[in-house]
Amino acid sequence: AGPDALATRSPTGPDDGAVAPASGFPFTVDNCGTEVTFSAPPQRVVTIKSTSTELLLALGLGERIVGSAFADGPVPERWRQDIPVISEQLPAQEPVLALEPDFVYAGWESNFSADGAGERTALGRLGIDTYVSPAACREPGYQPDPLTFEQIFADIHEMGRIFAAEPQAERLVVAQREQLKAVEPDGRGLSALWYSSGSDTPYVGGGTGAPQLVLEAAGLRNVAADVDQAWSPLSWEVVAERNPEVIVLVDSSWSSLKKKIGVLEAHPVISQLDAVRESRYLVVPFAAAEAGVRSVETVQSLVDQLAELD
Repeated sequence: AGPDALATRSPTGPDDGAVAPASGFPFTVDNCGTEVTFSAPPQRVVTIKSTSTELLLALGLGERIVGSAFADGPVPERWRQDIPVISEQLPAQEPVLALEPDFVYAGWESNFSADGAGERTALGRLGIDTYVSPAACREPGYQPDPLTFEQIFADIHEMGRIFAAEPQAERLVVAQREQLKAVEPDGRGLSALWYSSGSDTPYVGGGTGAPQLVLEAAGLRNVAADVDQAWSPLSWEVVAERNPEVIVLVDSSWSSLKKKIGVLEAHPVISQLDAVRESRYLVVPFAAAEAGVRSVETVQSLVDQLAELD
């Protein structure tokens, strides 16, 4: 748990002395195989990756974020507020520690490393709690296989408990359940390739993670559903054999739509697929491509885009 001075700091103003312990604390969670004990709701948070930043914003906890880093794209307008940016890339440990956080919340386990924000055990010895989005856990027994919306909703509830924001988490989950229930999946049973990045070999959405979950909910058949990974390399030869009817392009600053379409159209075999010749593309921003608070809206976005395809 965080240092006493941090644990008693008011989330909305300067430290004005000790406060009564929050109900339900302390408690311990097993997060990706690391036990973390929370003695009080975090007050000074560093977020790494868009999934962590956006969940806290969606829960109305943006004032707790003292710094963010490694964003995958812009925050949606409805959640946008002025949050200090530590780094556009993975931050080093020094600038993270300089913000005196009591909690570092990361989107990927790899964000916690000696060359990154610091190893989890080392940060824990400094009184800094750490947490990884459970949907991104990699260890057997912790890695979702496959990921479900129930797991995403459970993650939202757990974050609500950590911040003593259970009512906000419950409202968010109820709203997302309603949005998901309202989705009318495309009924054509079209096959789809989730193309995330890569030129010589494409990096695609496999059968266990967010791409599979979102494609299936939108009524699409993932041509890489048999790949037992959330994301994985898949040869262009296999892509050609499976001949997807639509291609989902993940848009990012480092792998733009223009670049991906250029790769598809320049490939001697892939360029001849009907999906490429007819530009049957669907677009997902990278920040919405990973499991999190934007997964439900991504399903609806794909359905809406599919409706525009002849």
